[in-house]
Amino acid sequence: MATFNDIINQHPLVLVDFSATWCGPCQMLGPILKDLKDHYGDAISIVKIDVDKNNDLAARYRVQGVPTMILYRNGEQVWRQSGVLPLQQLTEVVDAYV
Repeated sequence: MATFNDIINQHPLVLVDFSATWCGPCQMLGPILKDLKDHYGDAISIVKIDVDKNNDLAARYRVQGVPTMILYRNGEQVWRQSGVLPLQQLTEVVDAYV
């Protein structure tokens, strides 16, 4: 099983979505992230982490609310946001690091 560090280092650009199945905003974010992946294709990797199944990981990265998205470039955190963002704003963020 891959560790979190393996996951964020597997690809030059990785967006991690800390979410929960019971979270309404997280469910709204799902289709937005799918559209983001469709737009960028292999240029970005998007990983969903369920905070209820990964409490220790969520605590280690100080995730206090869901959804929380963290963007990693070459394994280093370059951006973090809690809450849902529209596709256009997410695209602007990713464009800065692609």
